[in-house]
Amino acid sequence: MEISQKEENGIIFFAIKGRLDADSSPEAETVVKDALKGQTSRILFDLASLEYLSSAGLRVLLGAAKEMRQRDGKIVLCALNAFVKEIFEVSGFQSLIPITDTVESGIEILS
Repeated sequence: MEISQKEENGIIFFAIKGRLDADSSPEAETVVKDALKGQTSRILFDLASLEYLSSAGLRVLLGAAKEMRQRDGKIVLCALNAFVKEIFEVSGFQSLIPITDTVESGIEILS
């Protein structure tokens, strides 16, 4: 797994590439928690290059969503492949976190 982040116009962008599973989720959780130590209230996950998501990876994303709710912030997941999107649909979590087809539409939700 590779995770990169940048901040632009008050939005923290995370791009995750590869597999977000039991092996990689501790690293991802650390990166996300470190980024959220500030006053950030808007985060976007670009998951276009995420190949696989396990329950451990799902917990990382749900943890970020919970933190944003506590801050009255916003979170959006963007560009999910069919496999990852199906995980959110089957689990029912798509009702908790907005999902968009593109990063651009995700930015619109956060703006």
